[in-house]
Amino acid sequence: MQAKQQALLCASYALDKKAFDVRLLDVTGKSSLTDFLLIVSGGSDRQVGAIAESIELGMKKEHDVMPLAVEGKQEGRWVLLDYGDVMVHVFQQAVRQYYDLEGLWTEAPEVPIEEIEGA
Repeated sequence: MQAKQQALLCASYALDKKAFDVRLLDVTGKSSLTDFLLIVSGGSDRQVGAIAESIELGMKKEHDVMPLAVEGKQEGRWVLLDYGDVMVHVFQQAVRQYYDLEGLWTEAPEVPIEEIEGA
């Protein structure tokens, strides 16, 4: 599975759980860690957990893809799912604003939301 397709699937699973402010950044050639950053928000620790769980279970059950690492699941403020070529960040809004990952990657092109919704 190509990285962009994997990122779009993760975004689709996030949207299934009502994630908001969904942004997919293409950092191919700009980051040595990953090719795509998916950044989404949830309104509470429970919603953040539900979004992360939806992505993890959807990718595992429907595509047999497991994350290489998962961080922050217990706290529910910022959950990181590392799929290698795709890094998924699920934030509570205040935490997202504080760390401002989008601000660190202003030169990275954004995959249009229409592509995410069509995944």
